Amino acid sequence: MSTDTVTAPLWLRGLGSREGTANRRLFVFPHAGAGASSYRLTGHFPDSVEVCSVQLPGRENRFAEPCLLSVDAVVDELAPLIAERSELPFAFFGHSMGAQLAFAVAHRLRETGARLPARLFLSAMRAPQVPDRDQVHALPDADLLERLGRAELAGLDPELQELLLPMMRADLTVSETYEPSYEVPLPCPFTVLGGSEDETVRAAELAAWRDHTTGAFDLRMFPGDHLYVRGTEGRLAESIAHTAPAWS
Repeated sequence: MSTDTVTAPLWLRGLGSREGTANRRLFVFPHAGAGASSYRLTGHFPDSVEVCSVQLPGRENRFAEPCLLSVDAVVDELAPLIAERSELPFAFFGHSMGAQLAFAVAHRLRETGARLPARLFLSAMRAPQVPDRDQVHALPDADLLERLGRAELAGLDPELQELLLPMMRADLTVSETYEPSYEVPLPCPFTVLGGSEDETVRAAELAAWRDHTTGAFDLRMFPGDHLYVRGTEGRLAESIAHTAPAWS
């Protein structure tokens, strides 16, 4: 068995799950601190769409592995695996940090001459040229725990919060230190999504993604806050699947 055959299922959960029925593939890039099981989208798509969720090191079944600390480090590992699995028309969905990763992987695919995603669905993340208003990855442990305890880690046992803190800091470092220098927009159409009550990403910051594509651009807002995805999986999947016939 080749190393790639072993590695790909670690990074791409759901790969091959609809072999024989799928004629499209959606790669899902979760937000900071999230694992591949965070979004329950698969059941909302028809059998013609295979959903592959990215599983980064340091979480869920990869908890014992060291976390990666930069977008480039993630892209170096992930882009070749996706390029090798582009036999079906495919699209990317990325939420928050996942939007940054999806965008960066798409650029790496273009740089290497690989097939590009038919569409990018970029969710709850400001466009790259918009400055981050509130960086937290370098805060002392106590201060970062206090901040995360009000948001991403809210409701979790304090011991579990401390256990998850290194992974959260790593992901925040990936997201907050990302400084892309791409000068040429992608040809892929963009659908940018956000929560109407998200206080961390404004509609104008979402709309600024328009500068990064020469293709069609669409901005869609859903009810909810930064994590609007939870509880709206059905509507989100329907919105994505509606474009699938055009993935070619």
